[in-house]
Amino acid sequence: MSAALAETHGIRVPDKLYIGGRFVDALDGKTLAVLNPHDNSTIADVALASAADVNRAVVAARAAFPRWSRLAAGERGRLLLKLADAIEANADELARLETLNTGHPIRDTRGLDVPRTAATFRYFGGMADKFEGSIVPVEPGFLDYVTHEAIGVVGQIVPWNFPLMFTSWKMGPALAAGNTVVLKPSEITPLTALRIAELMSEVGIPDGVVNVVPGFGNDAGERIVQHPDINKVSFTGSTAIGKRVLAGASSNLKRVGLELGGKGANVVFEDADIARALGGSLFAIFHNQGQACIAGSRLILHERIADAFVEKFLAVAKTIRIGDPFDPATEMGPLTSSLHRDRVLAYCDVAREQGGEILIGGKAPAAPELAEGCYVEPTVVRAKTHDRVSQEEVFGPFVTVTTFATDAEAIEIANATQYGLGGGLWTRDLSRAHRTAREIRSGMLWINCYKRVHPGSPFGGMGASGHGREMGFEAMRQYTEPKAVWVNVDAEIPAFYAR
Repeated sequence: MSAALAETHGIRVPDKLYIGGRFVDALDGKTLAVLNPHDNSTIADVALASAADVNRAVVAARAAFPRWSRLAAGERGRLLLKLADAIEANADELARLETLNTGHPIRDTRGLDVPRTAATFRYFGGMADKFEGSIVPVEPGFLDYVTHEAIGVVGQIVPWNFPLMFTSWKMGPALAAGNTVVLKPSEITPLTALRIAELMSEVGIPDGVVNVVPGFGNDAGERIVQHPDINKVSFTGSTAIGKRVLAGASSNLKRVGLELGGKGANVVFEDADIARALGGSLFAIFHNQGQACIAGSRLILHERIADAFVEKFLAVAKTIRIGDPFDPATEMGPLTSSLHRDRVLAYCDVAREQGGEILIGGKAPAAPELAEGCYVEPTVVRAKTHDRVSQEEVFGPFVTVTTFATDAEAIEIANATQYGLGGGLWTRDLSRAHRTAREIRSGMLWINCYKRVHPGSPFGGMGASGHGREMGFEAMRQYTEPKAVWVNVDAEIPAFYAR
């Protein structure tokens, strides 16, 4: 670890780039103040990577690739399993560091983010020597087998909303498959990714296999996308930036994985278990302050139950405990930056301008102890299907409410956006559940639950929500190249040009 460490909340804070197995300053010496969104105080001045720093990270990753990709798959897996153990051994520190940098309530970072991070590395550690090739039945006399080879150096760009967990989602399959990594966390939430890099070094992952370079998207990010020695780029973020990534990656025809925005439809039918649907719907939108691409940000209610459901939903939403994310009683912390808080509040003005009815929220909380932070109250808006707030990703504790009369209308409303990432439905009717799940255009669909994830289940979307998948066997396939090898066992070869 770099010698220059800040002491904040009793946490060691990494403040350097991680390149070639070492913590180093940026070449131009630039730093960026990383802030605590609870009060906008400075946590640390962290080195800010430029395109030149990305270049040296790629050199390190390229040099490490032959050794890492040729290492026995079981050995790569063993190191990832050791990393999962190290994450669990340092769970409290990682949870506090994530809470400090992102504003996630400590109850969530301890109970969800850190365990899911360890579980993802453990899953792919176990998969490393179990991701098999295949034999293709071809004509007699030949053996045709297919292997899956590492792509090479992969560039990975992680957003600010779940930086710890998404680091494992990106790195886990890439490393298990034998690739080396240049990862750019968001410049506003880089701390846990850098700490994970240190743990990787401690468990014996060779120098250069992983490189972490926090920097701005229009500098370090663009260089990752366009670098000729990066063979694949995996990006999680907004749809607008995803389009730029796809265009920039064409410079060397690198493979691209995009996990982009969402506008999750959360449909409650008249026969739903209302208590279960109520709790699940509140979690779907207000967990992590609504800063999730899969958030259930469109609450679509059958007209027979709508009024009663909204009354109960509002009653509970008003009681959500907003406050210091280090307080174990806090249920909703701050948004992750002042810029994003202002963006979410601006959508409240958009709702009013388009005739939407703000049922609760729409403003920062009045509590003086929260005045310096990035807080927004839980916000519920009655809106029409094609209003901007029902179409555009707000990415905050902001949910729209609409109603439907028939199953067909519910499906039509659910599909009435450009996005197709996650969605949910609540019903006791098994036939309706499967039928509706088939008809909703979404990469993930939850029935009588919401926002469930697992390392073995593919995560990703369609349409403006991107393409490709995180997690599971799908992720391993997307971090490898299939190679067909033909062997002549005992076949006669026609002598077309015999002399």
